[in-house]
Amino acid sequence: MLCEECQMKPATVHITKIVNNEKTQIHLCEDCAKEKHISLSTGLGGFGFDDTGFSVAKLLSSFFETPSKTPLDISDDLECSGCGLTFQGFSKTGRFGCSQCYNTFKGQMNPMLRRIHGKTVHVGKVPKRTGGQLRIRQEINRLKRELQEAVNAEEYERAAVIRDKIKELEQEENSF
Repeated sequence: MLCEECQMKPATVHITKIVNNEKTQIHLCEDCAKEKHISLSTGLGGFGFDDTGFSVAKLLSSFFETPSKTPLDISDDLECSGCGLTFQGFSKTGRFGCSQCYNTFKGQMNPMLRRIHGKTVHVGKVPKRTGGQLRIRQEINRLKRELQEAVNAEEYERAAVIRDKIKELEQEENSF
């Protein structure tokens, strides 16, 4: 494959950029890539990153940049009382300064975490071998919430079925 820029040398730098589900591919020779300031080690120079390469801090900072920043989104005067870090400082480095930062910036972090992970509460995983009782307890709690919703919606037949499942699981839990 020849370089898309000069059409003379073989393309040795292949870059794929995906933005909003639109895929763009560029195939360049080494010289043309250098002219476009594309780092050969990362291929990111011409795509919003400098030639120093990729860093997690740069990636994380992109999550904090919202299209329309309102005064409620990021407060300039919000500062951690423990270490003095501002939210802008965190968004540049991608690191908190101390354990108090989590509570200080909780209001700004929750929307970002919801955007990245879909939830703001860590659910975790349960080991298959040793987590039997814990898994049953979680299922009982889920069913109790579902039971309450069924009662509130006056779906008493469904509530009775859920109640029976809960009793069955509680007996199973007690057998451990």
